Amino acid sequence: MVIGNGMVARRFESYKTNDQFLIFASGVSNSKNINPEAYARELLLLQTTIKQNPEKILVYFSTCSVYDPGEENSKYVVHKKQMEQLIQSNQRRFCIFRVSNLVGHSGNRNTILNFYVYHILNGINFDLWTNATRNLIDIDDMYQIADDILKKGNDGNQVINIANTENYATQEIITAIEDLWKTKANYIPIEKGRPFHIDVTTTRPILKKLGIHFGKDYLTNLLRKYYYHQ
Repeated sequence: MVIGNGMVARRFESYKTNDQFLIFASGVSNSKNINPEAYARELLLLQTTIKQNPEKILVYFSTCSVYDPGEENSKYVVHKKQMEQLIQSNQRRFCIFRVSNLVGHSGNRNTILNFYVYHILNGINFDLWTNATRNLIDIDDMYQIADDILKKGNDGNQVINIANTENYATQEIITAIEDLWKTKANYIPIEKGRPFHIDVTTTRPILKKLGIHFGKDYLTNLLRKYYYHQ
């Protein structure tokens, strides 16, 4: 069973006819959203879902931004923590995936790469937090990792980080876009942000088994896969 119609829900379409799992992929997609109504809708939907599906393994997608000291008090992160607590307190079986910045076919311009590519290719000025880092992962890689975890079976309820083994400095991302399209970004550098660590110890053996490599070309390959043909 899959709830949602966005990028994550579409990628987990194969679970629609799986009665063991409930893939909850419907919620606030813009991490900068401050509209309380959007968060209230997700809360109500999750509460209803839990009530109606007590025997299913609930799969929820949270965020690795919970580890970012610059975002820990944001409305989005506080909300995600509340949703995690709600699930842990009320659902008998669950798996919570804390996911880093997903990259895939999405019309959401607020995702990291969508934002950067759109602004750079259209010559639109933007603020660049020079001290920040971003962790990017292909939606296909995220799916493979999550799918492997779910199919192996769940001995206990878990909260698992799914992320790239490396973070990218914001300037590194901008340079990769500039180099690929032979253009220059129009931005204002601002000394804000700070690096943070995401523990991926749990998923490292899975990466090796699946042959997922976060090498030096991973960022450029993401850009070529999802943007360069447009």
